[in-house]
Amino acid sequence: MITFDVLGIEEGLLHSIQALGFTQPTPIQEKAIPVLLQGTKDFIGLAQTGTGKTAAFGLPLLQLINKADRFPQALIICPTRELCLQIAKDLGSFKSKKELVTVTAVYGGTSITQQIRDLKRGTHIVVATPGRLIDLIERKAVNLENIHYVVLDEADEMLNMGFKDDIEFILQNTPNRQSTWLFSATMPPEIRQVSKKYMDKPFEITIGKVNAGNANIDHQYYATQHVNRYETLKRIIDFNPGLYGIIFTRTKADAQEITESLIREGYDIEALHGDLTQQQRDKVMGRFREKNLQLLIATDVAARGIDVQGITHVINYELPDDTEVYTHRSGRTGRAGRSGISISIVTPKEIYRLRQIEKLVNTRFHKMDIPSGKDVCRKQFFHFIDKMLQADISHGEYEAYLPALKEKFASVEKEEILQRVAALEFDRFLKYYENAADLNMREERRGERTERTAHRDTQGRKFGSANGSGSYQRLFVNLGTKDGFYKASFLQFILDMSDLRKDVLGRIDMKEMNSWVEVEAGAAKKMIRAIDGKNYRGRKIRMNDAESGGRRK
Repeated sequence: MITFDVLGIEEGLLHSIQALGFTQPTPIQEKAIPVLLQGTKDFIGLAQTGTGKTAAFGLPLLQLINKADRFPQALIICPTRELCLQIAKDLGSFKSKKELVTVTAVYGGTSITQQIRDLKRGTHIVVATPGRLIDLIERKAVNLENIHYVVLDEADEMLNMGFKDDIEFILQNTPNRQSTWLFSATMPPEIRQVSKKYMDKPFEITIGKVNAGNANIDHQYYATQHVNRYETLKRIIDFNPGLYGIIFTRTKADAQEITESLIREGYDIEALHGDLTQQQRDKVMGRFREKNLQLLIATDVAARGIDVQGITHVINYELPDDTEVYTHRSGRTGRAGRSGISISIVTPKEIYRLRQIEKLVNTRFHKMDIPSGKDVCRKQFFHFIDKMLQADISHGEYEAYLPALKEKFASVEKEEILQRVAALEFDRFLKYYENAADLNMREERRGERTERTAHRDTQGRKFGSANGSGSYQRLFVNLGTKDGFYKASFLQFILDMSDLRKDVLGRIDMKEMNSWVEVEAGAAKKMIRAIDGKNYRGRKIRMNDAESGGRRK
């Protein structure tokens, strides 16, 4: 196991990062740090967001600069104010034991006068957004003649935002740099052009595959008619009561309209789009980071550079026009080793674009059934019960109220109390979903499954299919929704029991008492051997081939 102390990092920095709980470097850190510590090589690092790139370039910078010279020696360029502040904060944490190092963040949307004052006091490292830095250069408020190291972070996002000319202008105004370090999730031709023009035989490393999705992210999609898109979004949110996520829309008008609709219906959500002032944007992001908001809805431009820890879900209300944008959207979850879910709501016309994105990220998307009203109510109910059982009752003088409570409920059966608690908590859900329509596309689903099977026939090896055949065997199992399962938990249950990969499964059809599972023919026997005859909550599980043993009820 590689540790930070073998990478050449000096003792003071090691103490700082150990205090933060960092012991083992991520792959990008392991490969980049020894190269960057040399300080003389141009460098290109291709890795997805959330892989630890800030420490990969931040630790070498903190070690390389001359602390005695109080003028800018390193420059970090990034696309957005949020990322600029995050990088400056992270560097401050890394150098906590090295107080002589000064880091200054400069960005738009706030007083330039105060930033000029900060620069005049003297600083070692400047973290900047392109527009504000150019403003400072033109005002002669920052001197870049002694910049030795230039870092271009999230280079592809900067180019997507139209900063190509700005980046070239900045590089032209750092004539004495010893090395340029470029970090990016993707490698479009424009970045390759910049590297050829301003870098000398750069040392290049790639973590994972270029454009590949994060392996910790489960890519899912729900197929519905266009008219049901909003209702499908609500079902997904309601079916995931612990969700903490970002919803992406293509336009700011959609973002605002959906936000207003969801707020009216009681959801904790705010919109992030280009019409917000910087003060409003900061307020929204502050509430989201503090988890006072469950959901943030954003356009791609407004969400550039957002780096928030713990996001569980990314929801694509519509697929992006540019398939590479999907990589950036989904990369907001599954960060720092955590798992995450990227959900896309698609209509029949968008299936082809979904397949293009599959090829881009080299990952199969899992088709999910839109939950029924009963599924949603059941999921919300069990989430509430779990929350109630986990409530901390060690604080507070609850015992003082127990005699009165016991007297009040003396004539009420326990079952009735539970029913009343459920009625108070779930009356809105029960009424709303009492006659909920099925939002799944029935005819399209059958055609889509055929198309998906054909897709697996030709792309089986690419997307991790066991044999690339795409042929399924239908299995019967005597477990259903009455056993407390819903689709996602049942899927996880059979995978855990059988130790099979998710990509060998096809459609799962659940009823109250029984379920039917499509599994690739080559994996069917293994699943039956692993599950048939086992016990679940005191009941013997029966699993067999649906054609020979199962009887649909």
